Amino acid sequence: MKKTRVLVGKIGLDGHDVGAKVVAAALRDAGMEVIYTGLRQTPHNIVNTAIQEDVDAIGISILSGSHIPLITKLVEVLKEEEAEDIKVIVGGVIPEEDIQHLLSIGTHKVFPSESEMNDIIECFQSLTRETSDNG
Repeated sequence: MKKTRVLVGKIGLDGHDVGAKVVAAALRDAGMEVIYTGLRQTPHNIVNTAIQEDVDAIGISILSGSHIPLITKLVEVLKEEEAEDIKVIVGGVIPEEDIQHLLSIGTHKVFPSESEMNDIIECFQSLTRETSDNG
């Protein structure tokens, strides 16, 4: 079975990446290949790296409150690059009232900061199973 490949990134000016690193390590420990882009990336940088690395998913950690405009732009860039098969999973400080909006613009799943790590891991693992079942 193909290993899940994940890009974990931080977009915008958010300078706190402990959560992203913890998630990246947990996904690695669960057997996934993880690429971490580091802080202060643009949506274009994230998408270009995701395409080059042939990832199944982009995991974005965001705490800055600018999740709606940044994720909207990220999804737009994926469409422009014809890479909509790459799933976008967002985690961090996301108000409950914003979750449905993020899902409606094309985010695959949203994990607010109180989410369980096992749920996050299962979400990423399920992407490879979906791809295997469909391909």
